[in-house]
Amino acid sequence: MRIARQVVVFDAANLAEESTFWVGLLGGTVDTEDDWHSISVDGEPRMGIQLAPQHVPPDWPHGEPQQIHLDLYVDDITTAHAEAMALGARLLKPAEQLEAADRIVAADSGTCL
Repeated sequence: MRIARQVVVFDAANLAEESTFWVGLLGGTVDTEDDWHSISVDGEPRMGIQLAPQHVPPDWPHGEPQQIHLDLYVDDITTAHAEAMALGARLLKPAEQLEAADRIVAADSGTCL
């Protein structure tokens, strides 16, 4: 089987808020429909945001329902952290509580820097 494209899709109660966060973080563009937003970077689809009106973000790491999260590897953790926070992320676990220089930040979908 040949997979032509792979796109991560997140559920979100607020499409505009979630897609604005990801467009800002990834540096892409968003195409909107009533119940779906497609995020592209350099003209390539990278992520989908699907309307789920009853969606409740998980309380990482033990939230119900447990969902996926993304690990994003960055060159400059301090700059990436500041950018994510400016876009509306929230700090879930301070760096001093982690084994490395990682910082756990999240949009409603969950993301680790």
